[in-house]
Amino acid sequence: MRFCLMLEGQEDITWERWLAVAGAAERLGFEGLFTSDHYLSVQGVRERGSNDAWTILAGLAARTERLRLGTLVSPVTFRHPALLAKIATTVDHISGGRVEIGMGAGWWEDEHRAYGFPFPSPPERFDLLEEQVEIVHGLFTQERFSFPGSRYALEDCRFLHAPIQRPHPPLILGGRVVGPRMRRLVARFADEFNTVGGTPEEVRARFERVRAGLREAGRDPAEVTTSFMTWFYVGRDEAEWRERVERARRNDPAAGSFDEYLAQISRDCLVGTPEEVVRRLREYEAVGVQRVYLNHELVDDPEHLELVAREVLPAMA
Repeated sequence: MRFCLMLEGQEDITWERWLAVAGAAERLGFEGLFTSDHYLSVQGVRERGSNDAWTILAGLAARTERLRLGTLVSPVTFRHPALLAKIATTVDHISGGRVEIGMGAGWWEDEHRAYGFPFPSPPERFDLLEEQVEIVHGLFTQERFSFPGSRYALEDCRFLHAPIQRPHPPLILGGRVVGPRMRRLVARFADEFNTVGGTPEEVRARFERVRAGLREAGRDPAEVTTSFMTWFYVGRDEAEWRERVERARRNDPAAGSFDEYLAQISRDCLVGTPEEVVRRLREYEAVGVQRVYLNHELVDDPEHLELVAREVLPAMA
């Protein structure tokens, strides 16, 4: 099982915080550092600032040596697919071939209204996603690429420079719901399927639907990494992990009482001592989770990362 860190960049994560977490992640042996791609706090706190996700990744690419870097995920509503492909390729060159691209249909309507981005219906956004993924993949893999789509049209595009990674930087698709359209899209283009939250049995069911779609398309399911993103609250003892849970609860304006919040996150987050968290991770490993994205909500708590790196990662190696 491989471990990456995930930060919610829209929740007031400054450049200085990004640098601190990236340095710790690289030093402590995490495989990668990923960011959400939002311009507005998804917890509804308008006073929290954000930076552009891909600009942050470009900066981190120049300041790190080993970490994989990417978005989880970039919504189709923010950028034209050719622009997204060009930006990601630029970061791939800056990093020496370490970028990954998570793509999604978008969901946070408030930020679209605030920033003036169009926000079509869910089926229309999935139409955009299908075309965007095909365009990004085509630009990465074909010397000359044309696309006469209903949403986008490209004509004889020579996409230079090409990405460093060949045949292309990894493409990540995913979600909590795996319907027929997502199954087909994953089968055609994805290098990784990621799901957010869910109990081990719920995650198993999502992965099974993805694998069924891959087999229907004649593709070996082993070709696609299956991954899981969740939050973590680990402590050397009960008092320490409960204190971290309480800090997270205070950070969420929609959270209820401590007991209500704990019951909510215990369902599919990693909560407890290192030994308890390892046992929980084994359950996810058993249903096919190969890569875990640990959402580092307590960004100003470096001891939290140290503890996980020292006592959880080696046990899952």
